Amino acid sequence: MAAMNSPVSVAEVTEQAGNYTYNAHIPLANWLRTASTMQKEAQVYEAEGNDAQTYLLLYRHADLVLQKLQGHPDRNKPENRKALNAATAAVSRDLKKLEEIAPRIKKRYEEYEERRRRQLEALKSLEGKGVQNLPQELDGLSIHSRGSQRRSYDLRRTIDARAQENQSLAARLAQREVKRRDTIRRGVRQHGVSEEEEQARRSGGTWDTWQDEFAQQDGDRDDLSSQLQEVARLQQNGHRTSHASRPTSQSASPYHYPTVPYQTAQERWSDAQSRDTAPARPPKEQIYRSSGTPTAPPPLPPKPPAATYDTRFEQPRPPPVPGKISSSAPPLPGKTPDQRPLTPSHELDEFTFKPSAFLENGDPLRPVFLPSQLRNQFLVAASANTRLNLETCGMLGGILKSNALFITRLIIPEQTSTSDTCETLNEEELFDYCDKEELMVLGWIHTHPTQTCFMSSRDLHTHVGYQVMMPESIAIVCAPTKLPSWGCFRLTDPPGKQAILNCSRPGIFHPHDVDNVYTEALKPGHVVELTDAPLEIVDMRPRKNF
Repeated sequence: MAAMNSPVSVAEVTEQAGNYTYNAHIPLANWLRTASTMQKEAQVYEAEGNDAQTYLLLYRHADLVLQKLQGHPDRNKPENRKALNAATAAVSRDLKKLEEIAPRIKKRYEEYEERRRRQLEALKSLEGKGVQNLPQELDGLSIHSRGSQRRSYDLRRTIDARAQENQSLAARLAQREVKRRDTIRRGVRQHGVSEEEEQARRSGGTWDTWQDEFAQQDGDRDDLSSQLQEVARLQQNGHRTSHASRPTSQSASPYHYPTVPYQTAQERWSDAQSRDTAPARPPKEQIYRSSGTPTAPPPLPPKPPAATYDTRFEQPRPPPVPGKISSSAPPLPGKTPDQRPLTPSHELDEFTFKPSAFLENGDPLRPVFLPSQLRNQFLVAASANTRLNLETCGMLGGILKSNALFITRLIIPEQTSTSDTCETLNEEELFDYCDKEELMVLGWIHTHPTQTCFMSSRDLHTHVGYQVMMPESIAIVCAPTKLPSWGCFRLTDPPGKQAILNCSRPGIFHPHDVDNVYTEALKPGHVVELTDAPLEIVDMRPRKNF
């Protein structure tokens, strides 16, 4: 059942923002990508009006960059200085945004607490009068205790990602969001913004505002067109359009369009002729040469001559062959179309997905929607390597929308493989592509050509970097020659993530001190397979490798 989440205080959000794991042994480049992911998430939540979640992510980003990364052992490496300086500059802009958001969170929380206090007083008054069977819930919280479970910060109604009736909504939401982002990117290209400038604005934290500028430009053009149409309609009806009544929305745009004059040319001509009771019809337009002497329009070019042929050799055409008479039965009528109305587009913005699972430490995990066709399409792309007993790996890119993560792209990077390992090459190109396409890295997928479906110690050490960056990150293992043929996993937290972060043992296969290092993420878990989900395959491998 959908429920409304209660507001939270700034202190509660701040406390939760500081609840993350930092390990200096993880390369600084990985942490900088984590910081970038936090900013992307914050921009999405800000656009959806989720102040508390935006505040949490921006505060965590500032704490990570200023308190942790400034002391990282790799901070002085030349390849890291520029990115670290950019992240530090982004924090300065985020601090201003935090100052703007905090009063709104505080006001909403105080109003909620005051309303709740009055409800409790009214309830106690009724209890004193002997009224029985009173409701035990107010605003979704028990009247006896606020509870200690961490809550979602979105105030929209929440729905269950696992419910079958909600999965069609999820597919439509993903399709619409992917289409919207593609439209924006095309608009950016049409406005003449280079890829370099786009990336600079995106990494500079101004991506959300300058997209709005382009949308505002299109809206201004539409407004101007509608104004002109309205002027024409009013003039036909014998009315005048007041200059003061024109919208002033153009002033909000950085682009200044020419102002429409107060008195149109038609009005000036009408005023000049107002002394005459019947103004003369203006003369027809003449064509003038350079000498200024009117002349007649040039003659029309002659029509091309019709094709000539000798009719003596023309043969009469035979009559058309009549169609065959079919003795078979008429075709069966098609199935009755589904008459159920589609969910209106605006209703897709009126809900958010509640957490579908929790970490072992109690932290909620947002749902991850996995396209049902992804695994088979990946196995097709990996088939050549599988026949040669070589592993293949791919990256799972996706988007955040309505507190859910949607895997929308499978990226197969350039790589080198053995029967037990797979190493990506040119990682910078891969992550630059994800930044350019506004994709978050939500996990990875790889094959075990001859082994069973499990997470090797090498796989665990690879995956911990993903899960530190995003707790919901998943690892998919495909074992096409074994049963089960595939699995979807995550590290336990605790103890698995902590054990892998503190492990320094070498080798592809080595034991760990804990047993339950990883667990299923699909059933049960926070991952939901989704049919009709949008998915694009991008293969970056050179053709000679497969």
